[in-house]
Amino acid sequence: MVEFALPKNSRIEAGKSHAVPDGASRTKTFRIFRYEPEDGKNPHIDTYTIDLDDCGPMVLDALIKIKAETDSTLTFRRSCREGICGSCSMNIDGHNTLACTKAIEDVAGDDVTVYPLPHMSVIKDLVVDFTQFWAQYESIEPWLKTYSTDPAKERLQSVNDREELDGLYECILCACCSTACPSYWWNSDRYLGPAVLLQAYRWIADSRDEATGERLDELEDPFKLYRCHTIMNCTNTCPKGLNPARAIGEIKKLVVERRI
Repeated sequence: MVEFALPKNSRIEAGKSHAVPDGASRTKTFRIFRYEPEDGKNPHIDTYTIDLDDCGPMVLDALIKIKAETDSTLTFRRSCREGICGSCSMNIDGHNTLACTKAIEDVAGDDVTVYPLPHMSVIKDLVVDFTQFWAQYESIEPWLKTYSTDPAKERLQSVNDREELDGLYECILCACCSTACPSYWWNSDRYLGPAVLLQAYRWIADSRDEATGERLDELEDPFKLYRCHTIMNCTNTCPKGLNPARAIGEIKKLVVERRI
């Protein structure tokens, strides 16, 4: 019989528990994944309790408060704080989302669990390595490609053609969808994943782009495109409300149609 076990240094252990703030009457406990690669220790879960009456409404507000007032070693990414940049993507309460748009009061239960995005290599605490993700994004050549003579002023687009890009251009590349996809967990070395494929379709659908054939040729691959099994985790978890599964389906349909 085959026996599977995690490597010894990957097992998550109990960590520190920080005291409840003095005088706090309305509190929330945060259980946060911690990992410091340089100390040689296992990952662990540290526990922090915050005073909700002295904190902003979002999970990111709580993380910033913890780092500023309780534990300056806590490491995470953040920037715009408005759901635009995608920097603070992480796994909160078992779901991939943005810490800046996830309200603390929307988390069920007494505790808020915060982990890094699944599947990605952890650099430190809640910061994961996006190197492969960005390389895959670069591979689809995410820019307008044209071969006709440049117009005198600009490449025009009708209102209807512009509307075809709705639900595509809004993607902020936070990787919540890709890291929620089991097919991406299993085949991320070759499967591009929902985020990158949605971005690929954004350029295929652009009426101004003149490289549709090339783009479809590049994507028509048993792994790059067809490892998608329409599990729908990507669409269910997208913090921007987009539908990567639909974009992937449209690419598959175009591949078939040009061969009929």
